[in-house]
Amino acid sequence: MPSSNYPTSLDTTSTQVTPGSTTDLDASGYEHDQVHGAASTALIALETKVGISAAPAASASANSFLEHSSGGTTAWTNTLTGSTIAGTTLTGAVVGGDQIMSAVTHKDYAETCAENAASGTAATIDLNDGNVHHVQLTGNCTFTFSNPVATGDSSSFTLILEQDGSGSRTATWPASVKWAAATAPTLTTTADKFDVLAFTTVDGGTRWFGFVAGQDFA
Repeated sequence: MPSSNYPTSLDTTSTQVTPGSTTDLDASGYEHDQVHGAASTALIALETKVGISAAPAASASANSFLEHSSGGTTAWTNTLTGSTIAGTTLTGAVVGGDQIMSAVTHKDYAETCAENAASGTAATIDLNDGNVHHVQLTGNCTFTFSNPVATGDSSSFTLILEQDGSGSRTATWPASVKWAAATAPTLTTTADKFDVLAFTTVDGGTRWFGFVAGQDFA
């Protein structure tokens, strides 16, 4: 029966033996004091490895895990801090919370294209829905842009405008949009044609710079 430096590996049934109803607790391998001593040593070693916390498992919320702190204790948390993640495959959506990611190499990535409802006479481009927006113009439409990131960072989006089967639809842009030479582009108004426009801001939407990426696509 182990009595020191314990445990160093996972136990087996031969290490943690289970007495039967007729087992002599003074028999070799079943000595009462050694059984208790080994169990106590194992519990102390386990507590030392995982640390002690005032928050028991019952108080942990869903998907919590034990995190070891620099102070030598562990506690249940939903926040992973200061760790290195390697070789991970994501199987669900991740919310970045507007945090900075540096030295990142992207490969085989996509941008969400928000399929906005038919415009009618008003449409809102909400950047929370994506950074590419498709709008079919079904009326002379007044646009509103919403939810850019905060001042100091850049928010950009691509707007794909599609004329409906009638065509001749026009757009009225927010006053915050600034065009080259202070002149908004003339949209292609032929039925079923597409124009592609791009917009960017660095001051939280106080000023949007507008660009024509391409026009008169069939």
